[in-house]
Amino acid sequence: MLAVTRKNKIKSILNEKKSVTVGELSKTFSVTEETIRRDLKVLEDEGFLTRTYGGAFIQSGVENLVDVEIREVAYTKSKTLIANECQKIIQNGDSIFLDASTTAYFISKAISNMRLTVVTNSLLVINQLSACKSIRLVCIGGTLSRNNKAFQGYQTLQTLDSLYLDKTFMSCRSLSMENGITDSSEGTASIRKKLISRSNETYLIADYSKFDKTSFIHVCDFENLTAIVSDKELNTEWADFLKKKNTKYIYCN
Repeated sequence: MLAVTRKNKIKSILNEKKSVTVGELSKTFSVTEETIRRDLKVLEDEGFLTRTYGGAFIQSGVENLVDVEIREVAYTKSKTLIANECQKIIQNGDSIFLDASTTAYFISKAISNMRLTVVTNSLLVINQLSACKSIRLVCIGGTLSRNNKAFQGYQTLQTLDSLYLDKTFMSCRSLSMENGITDSSEGTASIRKKLISRSNETYLIADYSKFDKTSFIHVCDFENLTAIVSDKELNTEWADFLKKKNTKYIYCN
């Protein structure tokens, strides 16, 4: 197969699946992983995809679901900065929720020595905090989504109905001035909607790559948020917009 044909087929796969691993592409096309890495580098240089360790993903389309293994190694510097900023917001004694986003997983690393009650539906967060003696860990059950490594569904929502939280830290797939906070998964979106009503304060944790995009399902409007925590300073248009919405913006400087 010609290289140009293979790259076009990789584009088709990504347009459908939104994320791929080097290993699966290597098997699909019967070529070495090094060949696939070169193909992905060319496609990244063309602006088609974003490479991560072991794979690649795209963020186009409203149904832009990306496997957690890919998300976990994307924008790690940004997620670390956001996590460190969120750690400053959290106080010992707080009861907080960390959602099933990979940014929340980075927050769990930053707070592992604090004295907190942490509620979560994320397997990544559970595994990270399970050995932390100063953390009272409350695990929300439900149906396991293997793509997200998280529990969701009716049981998850029912459990949340019985809880009250000081602070929630949740992510999203996209946010835009026109359409608010949006997500790709109905299950994830329903949990995030519920969390807003169960929390005294709600912080949206979103790196710069999620701005000015729209995904499949509306989660909330900016007025529902206490603040947005991100990794870049806003441009004037976004700053003025959030000021009108009375939504605080916290960025890592």
